Amino acid sequence: MTTTLPTIGRTTWVVADGYIPPQSTGPSPEMTSHDSVCMLNAGAGDAAVEMYVFFTDREPLGPYLMRVPARRAHHQRINDLRDPAAVPVGVDYSLVLHSDAPIVVQHTRLDSRQAANALMSTIAYPGG
Repeated sequence: MTTTLPTIGRTTWVVADGYIPPQSTGPSPEMTSHDSVCMLNAGAGDAAVEMYVFFTDREPLGPYLMRVPARRAHHQRINDLRDPAAVPVGVDYSLVLHSDAPIVVQHTRLDSRQAANALMSTIAYPGG
């Protein structure tokens, strides 16, 4: 059964608070400290997403290219990005995502530097 939904989301999203903790405790990869962007494409067509990483003291990295299939979610760990370059750990950053179709973006951080882990999640800012 295919459900027709109204258009959900925006084409530009901003995550202002990025930081990949440099240490981890617990089993890898499940408990590796990380940031991630979770993208929902509730639309009928695939979404091509470009992501740029901005820093306080250097030029931005990007674009990182991702595809979110129609009516699907995609969870992307920032730690796993390699092309065009790895995002440095232990460095503050911000993200700008642009999609050719409306999507919804959420940002999550797992900080497992201590045995008592911390998980933070927030909706990104819908720009544009």
